[in-house]
Amino acid sequence: MGLTLAEKIIARAAGTVSVAPGDLVTVRVDLAMAHDSSGPRRWRPRLEELGAGLWDPERVVIVSDHYVPAVDLASAEILQGVRKFVADYGVRHFYDMQGICHVILPEHGHLKPGMLVAGGDSHSPTGGAFGCYMAGFGATDMLGIVVTGETWMDVPHTIRVDWNGAFTSGVTAKDIMLFLCRALGMDNASRVIEYGGSTIEAMEMEQRMVLCNMAAELGADTGIIAPDAKTLAHIRAHGGEVEDDALDWRSDEDARYLGRHAFDAAALAPQVAAPHSPANSAPAVDHAGIRIDQAYIGACVGAKLDDLTMAAEILRGRKIAPGVRLLVAPASTMVTRAASETGVLGALLEAGAVLLPSGCGACAGMGAGLLADGDVCISTTNRNFKGRMGNPGASVYLASPYSVAAAAVAGHIVDPREMLAERAGRA
Repeated sequence: MGLTLAEKIIARAAGTVSVAPGDLVTVRVDLAMAHDSSGPRRWRPRLEELGAGLWDPERVVIVSDHYVPAVDLASAEILQGVRKFVADYGVRHFYDMQGICHVILPEHGHLKPGMLVAGGDSHSPTGGAFGCYMAGFGATDMLGIVVTGETWMDVPHTIRVDWNGAFTSGVTAKDIMLFLCRALGMDNASRVIEYGGSTIEAMEMEQRMVLCNMAAELGADTGIIAPDAKTLAHIRAHGGEVEDDALDWRSDEDARYLGRHAFDAAALAPQVAAPHSPANSAPAVDHAGIRIDQAYIGACVGAKLDDLTMAAEILRGRKIAPGVRLLVAPASTMVTRAASETGVLGALLEAGAVLLPSGCGACAGMGAGLLADGDVCISTTNRNFKGRMGNPGASVYLASPYSVAAAAVAGHIVDPREMLAERAGRA
């Protein structure tokens, strides 16, 4: 039997020709990433106790994205500690207040097919869109990784999920993931979700990142997509170096899968997940009419340039409803700049959106955009667990940028295809 893509990467990192699900292996890590909450402030006390340094500062990436910009003294002191850490320990790849870590890594060409990457955040699987095995690790595990450059793994099973066909208007990768949270459930521990099919092949990299990012919501160890010409072009366009033979990183035809699922993209409608779980998803029409107080376009999964562009398709020439707050926090400063240059940002602001700094912000219940008791928010974020956006007394619905923007205009949840069809009819 052949190997899956995930098994091939793990075998290479373990220095062996083959691994099987359930094997316990020690692997060499190619890159380690952490942010201001998960990294330096937790590592430094232990490093000083051990009298240890970083195994290879060139293979460590630090991003400040949770406490930025500082809104209180505690946040300011955490950020000060991060900045001192990277100076003291020689970390050259430090991105301070430039965006969310899962977007920063590909923006700067750090990821490429075949790599095994450890991330100090649960949404680290985003990196799997680039054909690498990237999973989230807790602070203690990350400490061991940055000291030794190694970690142990229980080789996971792989589930293959194929999507074929073309989306109808107003349907996105986010809708796929909300559908899958319901269809596959959120208890897929010790599994890798490998995505394929013509729908995924047609996607640009930013949409593929959504699929892998929300593998975390499925409860999987990571998500992964085999590289193609789009993958290599994106890496090279963002300063990364990658050879053409990186396309060889893919599953064997006779690879062993724990399960296989196939879905029709043309049959998928825009999805909305009700409180308090991404698995509480249903077609947007099933939630139509639910009043909202706030619409939030932000987070690593929902505020990249293509996400903002989707929202602008709805908002251009329209205004947000009275009594509704529309907050936009671009995923990075690079995204903000590109959105400004293309006119996308202007369309959002003209509609009445309020621009927030790039960072995790309200998605993680931090900084600006917190909710009051009883508030109802529709959001492009990846989680809506009780209290996730800072207040257990609030209700959060999850949706695509199309659906969030449409709700901001209507003042309540709607199927975004109505507004897109209206615009198409005027064109």
